[in-house]
Order: sequence, then structure tokens, then C-alpha cells
Amino acid sequence: MNSNFQKKYGPWALVTGASDGIGRALAIEIAKVGLNLIIVGRNNERLEKLGSEIQKKFNVIVKIIAIDLAKNESNKALISQINQYEIGLFAAIAGFGTSGDFFKGKIQDELEMIDVNCRSVVEQTYYFANRFVTQKRGGIILMGSLVGFQGVPYSANYAATKAFIQNFAEGLHFELKQFGVDVLSSAPGPVQSGFGKRANLNMGNAASTEVVAEKTIQALGYMVTIRPGFLSKFLGWSLIILPRIMRIYIMRIIMGKMAK
Repeated sequence: MNSNFQKKYGPWALVTGASDGIGRALAIEIAKVGLNLIIVGRNNERLEKLGSEIQKKFNVIVKIIAIDLAKNESNKALISQINQYEIGLFAAIAGFGTSGDFFKGKIQDELEMIDVNCRSVVEQTYYFANRFVTQKRGGIILMGSLVGFQGVPYSANYAATKAFIQNFAEGLHFELKQFGVDVLSSAPGPVQSGFGKRANLNMGNAASTEVVAEKTIQALGYMVTIRPGFLSKFLGWSLIILPRIMRIYIMRIIMGKMAK
């Protein structure tokens, strides 16, 4: 796998949201197959620590970019720092969620979530899609979610951002395939990461970030959507046979129990 993976997606990969959680685990998984890394996140200290850990353990180079993708012009600043690198893999993992009654939350948090989870991803993906089509190879990993396949009470806006990503990934998969570019949506259920704390959720029966990262890399180039983790698979396939209104009702019960 390593030589083929390096040829198609190397020599550099860029991972956003690499400070912790799935982004961190995915950066390590990519390093295992021999790609140099550009890791992007808000927390410079954590990025430095991860970069040092990866370079000691794997024979790859790591570049660190500490940036807040919610801020205006952040994507232009990011792109200006990576033009000189031969990147073949882009993983848009940065994102966050909220939970509880939408009308009781802070509107600034909800709008910022749309900026990070959707607007920023579209801007970054546009840049990399053009690069990868020109070089006639590459891979794009977008972070979907189990909640992105129907409306989800008590996480309405977050679920909507993930529905956007799911549809975006599915469309791009078939647009870019003819140019040798692979697009994958990774749609896990609950994951053991910092996401639950920021979203104010009790993450029971959660999958490990390592499992999500490993299964995601294995699926790239072979699938449109991967549902890593047992709970994501179980709920995904058990809910899919139900009418949409019933799926929403069931997710209301599940999310109601998870929301603190």
C-alpha cells in the first residue's frame, strides 16, 4: 500500500484540525504510509508537540501552520504558505459542533460553526481540486458525520453543516474521479475526542480516533463514504430503512440523551 499511496497522494499531505482528535490521529496515520505533512490547527503548542512526535517516530518532514480558520482571510493566509509544496492529499478535518436548543444558544457560535465547517472547507477544497486536476492525481478527505443524513433535534445546525459536507463530497467524488482525483466523506458517529467537550455532549459508546483515522485512509480511493466505528455502521444501516421522519424522531431521542 505504501508505495502506491505515496505515488498517488504524495509527497506531501495537508491536514486541518490536527491539534487534537481525529485530525491528530489522521496525521499520524498518514505519516505511517510515508507522506510528509503540513499540519494545521489553532493550538501551536499542540502542533509543535505532534510534529516532534511524528518526526521522531516516522521518517517524514512536518511543517506546522497555526491558524484559526474561523477568521476572515485565514484561508488566503493558509494558501499563501503552501503554494511551494507538492501536495497530493488534503484532509479537511477542522470543525466543531454545538448541542441543545438552537434558540437558546449563541448565534455567533452558530455562524462561526458554518464558517469553519462549510465555508472554509469549500474555499480550501476549491484550491486543492484545481491543483489536483492539473496534476491529474490526488485525494480529498472531507469530514462528514452520522448526523448528516437527516435532521437532528438538539444539534440542528451542526447536523445541517454535516449534511452539506456529505452532499458536497458525494457530488465532487463523481466530478473529480475522471481527473484521477479521489474524494471521500468520512462519517463517523460519536468519537472519543475533544469534540464532545466543546459541543457539550456526553459521548457514550464512542469510537477511538485511531480507528476512525485508520478506516478512513483504507477507504480512500475505494469508497464515496466510509462510516468508521461500530455505532456509526449500526445506526447508519438500521436507520436507513426507516422513513426520514422516523429517523429524525429517533435521532431526537439519541441526541436528547447525549446533550448535557
